[in-house]
Amino acid sequence: MTNRNWPFAGAGVVLLLGGSLSLGGCAGKPVLAANSDRLQVVTTTGIIRDLVAHVGGDFVDVVSLVPDSGDPHSYEPTLRDARNVVYADVGFSNYAMLEEQSVIKALDANLPAGALNVSLAEEAVKYAAEVIPLVENVNLDTVWLGLRAQGTGAQYGATRTSQVLVSATAASGPGDVYAYLTGAFGNTERYFDSSDGFDAANGYRDDTMSLPADAHTHLSWAFNEPGVHTLTLQAELRATSTSKPISLGQAVYTFAVGVNPAEAAAQAGIKDPVILDQGHADLTANLETGQLEVRFDPAGGGEHAQRTYAAGQVIIHVPTKAITEIPAGSQFAFLGHSGDQVYQLAQAVLGKHVHGEIDPHLWQDVRNAMAYVQLIRDTLAGADRTHAAGYAANASAYLAELETTDAYVRETIAQIPNEDRYLVTTHDAFGYLAHAYDVTVAGFVTPNPAIEPSLADRRKLTETIRSLGVRAVFLEPNLAARSSTLTQVADEQGIQVCPIYGDTFSGTVTNYVGMMRFNAHSLRDCLTS
Repeated sequence: MTNRNWPFAGAGVVLLLGGSLSLGGCAGKPVLAANSDRLQVVTTTGIIRDLVAHVGGDFVDVVSLVPDSGDPHSYEPTLRDARNVVYADVGFSNYAMLEEQSVIKALDANLPAGALNVSLAEEAVKYAAEVIPLVENVNLDTVWLGLRAQGTGAQYGATRTSQVLVSATAASGPGDVYAYLTGAFGNTERYFDSSDGFDAANGYRDDTMSLPADAHTHLSWAFNEPGVHTLTLQAELRATSTSKPISLGQAVYTFAVGVNPAEAAAQAGIKDPVILDQGHADLTANLETGQLEVRFDPAGGGEHAQRTYAAGQVIIHVPTKAITEIPAGSQFAFLGHSGDQVYQLAQAVLGKHVHGEIDPHLWQDVRNAMAYVQLIRDTLAGADRTHAAGYAANASAYLAELETTDAYVRETIAQIPNEDRYLVTTHDAFGYLAHAYDVTVAGFVTPNPAIEPSLADRRKLTETIRSLGVRAVFLEPNLAARSSTLTQVADEQGIQVCPIYGDTFSGTVTNYVGMMRFNAHSLRDCLTS
């Protein structure tokens, strides 16, 4: 397809890249041709290369910049890579900040004029790819928990000046529970504090929060010890300052703090519990029914599509990833000493700290890979209309294989008992797999494999494995040399280290379908043994 006479001069390519390139790693790497009857395609990663190869078939030559077993987060392109880009008719990247910036620069600076340059993660949404946000601070990636007064109370003569009083009257557990608000200037206001008990004699005045009717508020919730905690709340409506209080009921709420929610449910005697571990939930005083309940919005908005549960149905999960250190300052002294660790559900009103970018690892959900394939099909057909029907036929056959693969992965992972579907990995690359196939990402060494884990990361990882009874941890083969923390912690806890593939292939796993099937087998075998 290409018919060019590009004089290849290494110095010229370096200038195009705007920086120096490694001379190593060139031997044996496939190259694109200056003169070919086939479409010349360059991709950033081997996973994308494999998808393109299935769609392009005999009509394309395709190479990747990042070699198999290479890490797209840190790979530095070579002169051979730059040469391949120069001869490409089409370039495919994942982007969404997946690849090292020098890889993207090598692609963008050296693609010839007229070549197509497609970022799959962003553009695949047009083909129904589902994207999820990349959490900037994993400590905040938990359920947002607030208080709510549901309904106007008009039948009781309530107005917008009426008060709904929600009081904590008892608590149990291995430690203390706190609920507080942080103001715009960092000041805190405590509402519930079990450390000094609950005083019925003064009407629980020191552990009461007031809300207007039909309103809600966000809170921070903190626990100083892991285990199963309960908090008893009661609520009443005071329609006017002189009217008799109207009871809105009492309920016991159960929290699984740093432990398996199934353990908390068994201890509390809750059958078929509803586990709240994401989205927006409010402990709610319902003015219409006169009962305490839980209003829940899994999408996190808090206002729409809410589900309602009885308090006794619900386990509120406070995972080990919610561990944080008590900040310095007298306003936080009620929680303990500065630097001490607490489990905290953060106050959502301050904003959920999420990267502007999406989680880039879309292909860990096979249905997203199917969206990539459709985008690749249409891109290749646009660059080479002569073989458009061939690309369509190849894509159709491959989409059928991916459909089967998606079902296979789902069925295989479903064989793992629900209480054991905890994934602990090297870095945060499996959010889509967890979302699509009902697995919980319980922890990872660091959010990014290029970041050296801290002592706090190690302590949190150890506590996660111990408290949840994790059966195995999973290591990406290409990161094995940099994952001593994961293997050491696993060895200390007496659990196995199993392989899982995230961003790249190896000599054993050489294609996308094989990778997804391998991961499903590894998860099932290691988490059920």
